[in-house]
Amino acid sequence: MANDIIEEIQEAVEEGLEKLEEVVEEIVGDKLDEVKEGTEEIKEDVEEAVQESVEEVEEVAEEIVDPVKLEKEAEAESTDEKKVKTLEEKKKEILAKVKKLKSKLKDVPKTEDLKAQVKLKKKTDMLIPLEEYVKAGIYLGTKVVTPAMKKYIYRRRADGLAIFNTDTIDEKLKEGVEFLTKFEAKDIILICKRQAGWRVAEKFAQLTGIRVFTKKYPAGILTNTSLPNFLENELTIVTDQWIDKNALVDTLKVHKKVLMICDTNNFSKGADQIIIGNNKSPKSLGVIFYLLAKGYCKAKKIDVEVPELEWWTQEVEEKQVRAKFGV
Repeated sequence: MANDIIEEIQEAVEEGLEKLEEVVEEIVGDKLDEVKEGTEEIKEDVEEAVQESVEEVEEVAEEIVDPVKLEKEAEAESTDEKKVKTLEEKKKEILAKVKKLKSKLKDVPKTEDLKAQVKLKKKTDMLIPLEEYVKAGIYLGTKVVTPAMKKYIYRRRADGLAIFNTDTIDEKLKEGVEFLTKFEAKDIILICKRQAGWRVAEKFAQLTGIRVFTKKYPAGILTNTSLPNFLENELTIVTDQWIDKNALVDTLKVHKKVLMICDTNNFSKGADQIIIGNNKSPKSLGVIFYLLAKGYCKAKKIDVEVPELEWWTQEVEEKQVRAKFGV
């Protein structure tokens, strides 16, 4: 009898152990599945975090551009005539789109009175109406932005062109006029080797009495005293740091002041005062030289009739300009 009981107990124990093993295996299996699922989730989270980090690094890398590469790209945008013309064509397309959009917005309801007043005050304070800056494309930069110009950029267009802040353009032009009027005309020279600026640079010189060098800057005239055309100046106006670099270098060698017109792809090193804006477009340069001429003549009480802005920004065929300057 006792043996039967013992056998029953043993059988019960064995069955219990088997069930226990099954339960344990089931529990362990479930946990393993949970661990695997958790591992996959962790893996996905890690991969996502890594991807985000890579993207952040790439963004930072874009900012920390190889200085040599940046310099070459920036110079190419100013010295390569094909690239300059391509940029001009894109800018014309953009301005055409702006004009088209403006015509569509004629019937749009007016904004609140307060906003209108603020806008009106801003326009009143500007050297010329905001619309004139826009029409001339002075706010349109290039695809390359140097570190010095980055703080003046409002945004980038979808096509990559950097856009100057028009309020800042106006402020820097005011500063430029004020800086220019500190010097006498006989002590200033203007360098403008870019053909797009020849016509307006010559008119600026004619009105102000400031000496201008357009097609070519005679090497050494500021540094070599033995040259028959040697001259001493106090201020050099540089239209584009890249193509007018010889005059800039000479000016810095003799420790004279520099007023520099800077596009987004220019380095402002060596400049005592800068004017920001598109320095590759005839219309944009027309606006800049018009405002400089008008401001200088007024401050110096030079009795001349400065042509209206329309003259400075009118479209003139390239062949006409070249013929006039004997090129």
